[in-house]
Amino acid sequence: MFVSADPPRLGHLNGKPLLDALPEVLPGDDYWAVAAATALAFVARGRIVPGVTAAGHDTWRVGPLDHADELHLRRLAAHGDYDLLREFLDAVADALPRGGHGPFASTEPQQVPGLKAWADEQITLSLRVETTDDLRFRAIVQVRAVTDPHPRDVRGSGRELDAIRAIGRIGWPPLQRLLDQAELTDDEVAELLDTGIEVHWPKDLATTLTAQAVIGEHTGRFAAGDLLTFSWRLALGSDVLTDAEMDLIAEASRPVVRLRDRWVLVDPRLKRKARQQLAPITAVQAVTAALTGSAVVDGEHVAVAPHDLAATITTIPRIPPPPGLRAQLRDYQLHGLRWLAHLTGLGLGACLADDMGLGKTITLIALHLHRDHEHPTLVVCPASLLGNWEREIHRFAPGTPVTRYHGPHRTLATEGIVLTTYGTMRMDAGTLRQHRWGMVVADEAQHVKNPRSGTATALRGIPAAARVALSGTPVENSLSELWSILDWTTPGLLGTHRAFRARWPEPDDTLAKVVKPFLLRRRKSDPGVAPELPAKTETDLPVPLTTEQAALYEALTRETLDRIARSDGMARRGLVLGLLTGLKQICNHPSHYLGHDTLRGTSGKLELLDELLGTILAEDGSVLIFTQYVAMARLLHRHLEQPTLFLHGGTPVHRREQMVDDFQQGRAPIFLLSLKAAGTGLNLTRADHVIHFDRWWNPAVEDQATDRAHRIGQTRPVQVHKLVTEGTVEERVAALLQDKRDLADAVLHGGDAALTELTDAELAELVRLRSTP
Repeated sequence: MFVSADPPRLGHLNGKPLLDALPEVLPGDDYWAVAAATALAFVARGRIVPGVTAAGHDTWRVGPLDHADELHLRRLAAHGDYDLLREFLDAVADALPRGGHGPFASTEPQQVPGLKAWADEQITLSLRVETTDDLRFRAIVQVRAVTDPHPRDVRGSGRELDAIRAIGRIGWPPLQRLLDQAELTDDEVAELLDTGIEVHWPKDLATTLTAQAVIGEHTGRFAAGDLLTFSWRLALGSDVLTDAEMDLIAEASRPVVRLRDRWVLVDPRLKRKARQQLAPITAVQAVTAALTGSAVVDGEHVAVAPHDLAATITTIPRIPPPPGLRAQLRDYQLHGLRWLAHLTGLGLGACLADDMGLGKTITLIALHLHRDHEHPTLVVCPASLLGNWEREIHRFAPGTPVTRYHGPHRTLATEGIVLTTYGTMRMDAGTLRQHRWGMVVADEAQHVKNPRSGTATALRGIPAAARVALSGTPVENSLSELWSILDWTTPGLLGTHRAFRARWPEPDDTLAKVVKPFLLRRRKSDPGVAPELPAKTETDLPVPLTTEQAALYEALTRETLDRIARSDGMARRGLVLGLLTGLKQICNHPSHYLGHDTLRGTSGKLELLDELLGTILAEDGSVLIFTQYVAMARLLHRHLEQPTLFLHGGTPVHRREQMVDDFQQGRAPIFLLSLKAAGTGLNLTRADHVIHFDRWWNPAVEDQATDRAHRIGQTRPVQVHKLVTEGTVEERVAALLQDKRDLADAVLHGGDAALTELTDAELAELVRLRSTP
């Protein structure tokens, strides 16, 4: 962080006024250094007022604060205490003007009872500038109470002037002289445009000179590295200046220029822009600038003139379904095809983020058929989805060559569609980089949400004419995941990761303008998307703990909370995570927590599960049972008497595909699945019931798992049963999930890990076993 010490630039951060730059300050920056720089910025703008303590002593305070100032301080105080921050700012503001003599300047307290009324009025400072006949400038110092709209000139002498001189000494030194001599030099006029002091300029002096950045023209196909011209355009009001007029401004020796029969006040920064040659920008940077109407130039956010790039990106031409497609696309699927074809045709990438089960696979197959087949398409997906992709391609695009690049004897094909897994892609990154791809598709793209992972790095290294991400949950835990996906599909769109975090710590309208053209998000609940999809009913089913479970729960809570109270740092976080895991295992079944090979005793969840299965199977239903713990799934697999399929992370790919076929054909009515290994991608529409035996503390992940059954192709209503133990941490977190669900497309916290930052008291309240009626 850098704060300039030069008076005209006092209180600046990274080349910008600090209060404007404050939203970009990262949480990692030193809090009190930022607070001190904030105080400097207030003083530089004359935003300090003299005050009198209860004892009658002189003091300086930050103020008066407008709404924008308050928002800045509230934002900064999010990392600390607001009242303490205000006290700190007042202390800094009081120290800075000291060093002279008399009230408000001496380092020793001064008695100023006669100034108390003036101090209580919260006086703000301003300058009224006048011009002489020979176009010289003079300034009159004015003060105004916050409650009075009319400023008054400062005349004579006295303590009021002492206070203003003290402000000038630290904020803008010429202010001291203006109390005795009103003339301004040209340099002082130029400085006034950048001090932050409120100035009232003469009405006959034009002050509406502005600058916009202008993007050069671009035609044809886009590529991230294409360079476009980028230049300044100055305007007087709504009238754009000519090149000759800009040259006149650049060559002017005074801060006023005669333009179009009137005198125009020229900010020195605009004068520099009149002759400044901006570096070209890439096509993708130009797209971002055109969509948002702003860009960052030399650390400064500047306005960008309207450009037809925005219309080029957002106008989707109509195209028919490709002739080789053997399917009738629904309207929303056809729109998705046209959207993808348009963006990839421009050389840009895209993320299709439809809900699970709305047919992203068939849309991508249609896109492959639509595009030029000179080079093959590479589809990277989880291992469990290889069979589904191959079946869908044969079904909807018969005759299209499809090759699995997976297994010990894999070879690359030179045409059609090549299917591979994220693991194989990571191991064979060098081979895949040397191949020419017409398009690369990342299915379940949340697998590369960490841009620093080996998988994401390998994927970024594979060149392609077009990149498409498929994900039902483009944001699971943080907004950075969205950056990671879109920075792969369209590199440079959102800037660097650090710049993205600084500019968008949370979603806003500007971010939506950038993201919307490149991310297509449709939900099953959207009107007209899937009206034929049957209903889905979700129910939380509370179950009591057995006596054995309650005893284990209370013992583990008591012992671990005592150890947590005596720990800190990583050791404490590990104990908290261990406690949460242990409590969830106890809520499942005592044998799960104790590590038994078979179920011994019982639990409220197991009793309810047996009851549910009895009812479902008696009605010839089929059911998916999800648990996040493979160990618990093994215990249930041994317990269940009905034919049961069991899929987990270690299940071989060919066996997974056989299990899916067996279930869909009705050979087994129960499918037991590890949530992490089977929560995405699988098509299991035979199921009309879904049971979540335990809760994954992220609603987006649970919804993905449920969507294995509730998807296109489902013909029956789907019942979703979520088992929750009463009075436990499960019940309290389940209540929190209802709020978290609304944030699934913004910023979510990371499940158990977020709970490690709770205080000891908050943690004890969260896990405390409550009695139930």
